[in-house]
Amino acid sequence: MQNSTTRKPIEIKISTVVAVAILLNESSFPAVEAALKEMTAGSPDFFDDEFAVIDVEAITDQELDWNALIPLFKAHGLNPVAVRHAREEDHATIRSHGLSIDVVSKPRAEPEIQASQVQVPAPVEVTPVAPPVAAEPQVIIRNMPAMVIDTPVRAGQRVYARGADLIITASVNNGAEVIADGSIHIYAPLRGRALAGATGNTEARIFAMTMEPELVSIAGIYRTFENGFPPLQAHHPAQVKLNGDSIEVSSVKSAG
Repeated sequence: MQNSTTRKPIEIKISTVVAVAILLNESSFPAVEAALKEMTAGSPDFFDDEFAVIDVEAITDQELDWNALIPLFKAHGLNPVAVRHAREEDHATIRSHGLSIDVVSKPRAEPEIQASQVQVPAPVEVTPVAPPVAAEPQVIIRNMPAMVIDTPVRAGQRVYARGADLIITASVNNGAEVIADGSIHIYAPLRGRALAGATGNTEARIFAMTMEPELVSIAGIYRTFENGFPPLQAHHPAQVKLNGDSIEVSSVKSAG
């Protein structure tokens, strides 16, 4: 019996893919290689084949050895898919490695107005009006929806709460990754990776009943714990937040 629903050979749908950003501030290949080795501490699966966008805005006036850099990132578990702010003369080389050119749109310039084009209206007499009575300040509360996960997030699994907070009532194991555009709340141990404020929300936070992560990130600023986790108050949940440009980890103390 033939299926009444005809499946198309190919379908295209909108999909959200989370990619890390590689911000290159140095064009020297040895310097980049040494920094990657220090960052990963020799661990071959530190980045676990993460999709990556290489951003070279800080060094657009410098020549880069793309034939060496791209294989270097791949060797350290990063999977570059695009380059942002690349020089036009480098586009062909970048595309030859299978990467896309991420075009960053620039705001259109406002048309310049010459002094002769400006018409000044004739002065008019204005009758004084009593100042309005000050109104009570309006408080605007923006609620962000939440994704709730009730099962453990195991090694190799990735959960992404797009446009939402993420609430997990079970453990996040080593090798697992949880991501949210808002904050992350874990009512169990956090031992994998947690990335909050994925689209740039610097006010996002990460909360966990037991904080033992491999990596945490807020709005793209991350911190790893190869040298051990900072001592926290025993039997208290912990939180991760941004303090300026650095990650701060502290206990959540109950009031009273």
